[in-house]
Amino acid sequence: MKKLKIYLMSFSLIVFTFISCAPNSKKKKERPNFIIFIADDISWDDFGCYGNRQVKTPNIDKLSTEGMLFKNMYLTTSSCSPSRNSIITGRYPHNTGAPELHTEPPLEMISAAEELKNNGYYTVSSGKFHMGEYVRRGFDLIHEDRKITGLGGEKQWVNIIENRPKDQPFFLWYAAHDAHRDWGENKFSGTHLVDEISPPDYLIDDQPTRLDLANYYDEIKRFDYSIGSVVETLKKEKIYDNTFIIIMADNGRPFPHSKTRLNDQGVKTPFILLYKNGNVSGVTRSLVSAIDIAPTILEFAGIEIGENYQGKSFKNLLQSPDAPFRNFVFAEHNWHDYESHQRMVRNKDFMYIENNRNQYAQLGPLDALNSLSFASLFEKNKTGEINEIQGEIFISPRSKEEFYDMQNDLFQRKNLVLDRDFQDEINNLRNVLNQWKEETGDSEPESITKHWYKRTPGSIEARNSLSKSIESLKTEFHGIRGEFPGTSNNAIKINNKGPF
Repeated sequence: MKKLKIYLMSFSLIVFTFISCAPNSKKKKERPNFIIFIADDISWDDFGCYGNRQVKTPNIDKLSTEGMLFKNMYLTTSSCSPSRNSIITGRYPHNTGAPELHTEPPLEMISAAEELKNNGYYTVSSGKFHMGEYVRRGFDLIHEDRKITGLGGEKQWVNIIENRPKDQPFFLWYAAHDAHRDWGENKFSGTHLVDEISPPDYLIDDQPTRLDLANYYDEIKRFDYSIGSVVETLKKEKIYDNTFIIIMADNGRPFPHSKTRLNDQGVKTPFILLYKNGNVSGVTRSLVSAIDIAPTILEFAGIEIGENYQGKSFKNLLQSPDAPFRNFVFAEHNWHDYESHQRMVRNKDFMYIENNRNQYAQLGPLDALNSLSFASLFEKNKTGEINEIQGEIFISPRSKEEFYDMQNDLFQRKNLVLDRDFQDEINNLRNVLNQWKEETGDSEPESITKHWYKRTPGSIEARNSLSKSIESLKTEFHGIRGEFPGTSNNAIKINNKGPF
């Protein structure tokens, strides 16, 4: 009997060894690949899958049905480089040390790309870079020259995948120039017919504005086509199922009422996430912040999430789309090309905005001011042929505070800050915002960066005159930076997440 037991144990050991060493035995699960497609200046509702029936985005729309569509993904700012730095570091702009446009975090800042690279990932940035020297450590390869990347930034996207090291997982930061002004000629120019365009109610419904929007949609179409080409390549390379795909934008559309604003047209981003091997699908309306993207990627990559990340992984949300995640999202707007200091907090039902430079009208950034759409608004405002919604950008001084009912006011039309029925909710969000500022080391410096360009009506007319150059619009403060928000509190060293 004893000999029989020994025989059976030996036989079991042999069988186990054979199975574990067999060529067809189950291998250790592969780490996922990651691609972030990040558009330049596209608002949340400018893809077909978000209800826009004028823009042609068939590839993005298809991916939205195969993956998860986020209805409430919020950026931390509506300004290009501060937003991108915030996304890739998982930190609020004033905590990166680069809260203003065209500023760079210190070299000691850590990006998610660097962590992925240090953990065996092949990392590439292709297209618009716009982040700073610290991020370069995180990429094995950077394509940022338009002669190489193409006008829309997409020229190398397929080549990178085809020529990648096949023995490494990859992280690709595909940063399109689309749909940033000025509009560039491409094979999709004329895709959207001017006469079929219907402008949103905050713009003038005239021929110049419709043309402006048609050209903008053409740029989005190119972005969509480029994504489709990459997806086709992933399938051909048989790595589609194991690739974690994100489609998003860095801030709102380059039109009045949108870019640089803290409303939904400015800081709410389209966000589609696809990961076949993760069985990710459905629609989620949970509040999520862009600073949560980096921790999520790191968790899926099996990398420990350091305390430097102020966001949290939303991995569990991908399996339970209806589950609550955040109670609050926060955003800030600092200098873009004009003086500004605004802060925003939103919960499920309401949005509260604090305007600390309320003496200025919210006309928008220089590229929006230099547009056909703004020219129409400006002319109609001079003649009084403008409604309350369209004329909102010209209000000066503005209310110090704004408060919106997000369930009944989708585009934040009616400021309820003086409504007695909402005072409890207003006080609550005001207190939450103050708590966030204190815990994350935010501040309002006395010497904030001032206007670099003239923003008077006269300068608008000058800008639209071919006989004038932009040099004539520069102020005496051009090129001079003030103190950054958070500097006095050494916010770059603060990792506190604030209210969540």
